[in-house]
Amino acid sequence: MSKLTLDRMLQSQGFGSRKWCRQLIADGEVSIGGQVMDDWRAAVEVEGLEFTVFDEPWRYREHLYVALNKPSGIECSRKPSHHPGVLTLFPEQFAWRDVQPVGRLDHDTTGLLLLSDDGAFIHAQSSPRRHVPKLYLATTADPVTPELIAQLRGGVKLHDEPAPIAAVHCVQRDSHLLEIAIEQGKYHQVKRMLAAAGNHCAALTRIAIGGLQLADLALGPGEWRYLEAEQLALLNMETSQ
Repeated sequence: MSKLTLDRMLQSQGFGSRKWCRQLIADGEVSIGGQVMDDWRAAVEVEGLEFTVFDEPWRYREHLYVALNKPSGIECSRKPSHHPGVLTLFPEQFAWRDVQPVGRLDHDTTGLLLLSDDGAFIHAQSSPRRHVPKLYLATTADPVTPELIAQLRGGVKLHDEPAPIAAVHCVQRDSHLLEIAIEQGKYHQVKRMLAAAGNHCAALTRIAIGGLQLADLALGPGEWRYLEAEQLALLNMETSQ
């Protein structure tokens, strides 16, 4: 079991500096089990801890693992340049905890985006050595043809890439709609693959990462949720090589 003083616990959860957290406690804004806590030195058991700050309920989490249904017009950057940043969709505590996107989606690409403050998790999920497919729905400017699907499955040559890159899964869903899965996650990869195959991507939505399906998370555009152990396990579903 692990214990922290109340001020350190609040600081670890993104409520600000220790000085600010002590002031929150002194002002009577922190409660545990319905009891107002007024001593910042109080040691609290953090495992499974539930508490409130400004009457808002929280649960202690050593690390944050979050899924977002990213809407269009949002940049996956802590320092956005042309559109609102993704952290504007979350409580300010997430910024204090240095939550970051796991990889990026373009500002006009929607769908499943992971975020975390766990550096090891971010590195593992972003590693090119892993073969976890990312599944997209791509709306095409021109009609989908068997030749287009064959090219994407067989591999297309992208600028600055030494070898052709192929989709690990590609099927037609409608006259102008493809379901396509990739593993590499290179810059603008799906859009560039479609362009290299002679078509154009008019809209793009990521619907799954590994076995984690956006539809199963029941998130509307701009909505998010914490990922628990069972959802995190789905992220490790790799394709057979």
